Amino acid sequence: MPFLVIPFPAFDPIAISIGPFAIRWYALAYVVGILLAWWLARRIAANQALWGGRSPIQPLDVDDVIAWCALGIVIGGRLGYVLFYGLSYFAANPLEIFILWRGGMSFHGGFLGTIVALLLFARSRGIPMLSMLDIAAIVTPIGLFLGRIANFINGELWGRPTEIPWAVVFPNAGPEPRHPSQLYEAAMEGILLFAILTFATRLGALKRPGTIGGLFVAGYGLTRIAGEQFREPDAHIGFLAGGLTMGMLLSLPMVLAGAIAIVRAWRMPPTGAA
Repeated sequence: MPFLVIPFPAFDPIAISIGPFAIRWYALAYVVGILLAWWLARRIAANQALWGGRSPIQPLDVDDVIAWCALGIVIGGRLGYVLFYGLSYFAANPLEIFILWRGGMSFHGGFLGTIVALLLFARSRGIPMLSMLDIAAIVTPIGLFLGRIANFINGELWGRPTEIPWAVVFPNAGPEPRHPSQLYEAAMEGILLFAILTFATRLGALKRPGTIGGLFVAGYGLTRIAGEQFREPDAHIGFLAGGLTMGMLLSLPMVLAGAIAIVRAWRMPPTGAA
């Protein structure tokens, strides 16, 4: 046993309650994340200096694409969780697919759903697809950070047993002290990745369409793989061959795809307006 163990704080999973209506932290994280992403994306779209000329995306385009992204996140995230993490369970209980307020969202599924939504929107507006993906990539770590904090508040997706001094005893994970892996992931997937993408943007990466998107995809894959070293695998899946987890397996192609996108972007000359 570690010398110091942090008991899990008694968080109320309901953030706001008005009469019979209740908003959970999990849902609030999604709402706040989308609103902050919308605000920042508008500022980036309006900043012509970052694009080296007239921005290929206008603030009004950002206003309209938010609804598309929200649908992509929710639908893709839920379907991804169903397919990747609980296919047999949901096949036996299909109605529970629609019970979103109990949690159960996959980032990889939400990522794919958002990509589809962004590409469809860009095509409908005549916006360069790589630039559309770039601006979305910059703001996505905001939602990742808030989502991981919500995971911690919910006491879910906890870490592996450990004897570190800051270990936490989660109420639904047994008596063993565990890594607060949700906070590790919030720091890596949220704060660290946002800092890297912001720095690259300030250096002019938006002038080479596909660079920021590639950095995000590869960066998320690497930080997720790092976080999986401390996170307890889903009980109904466990460890895969070679000690891999499902999160690692789904992230490995992201690292490769992101690296390819970066190389392709930097082989092209920098551009200003689309």
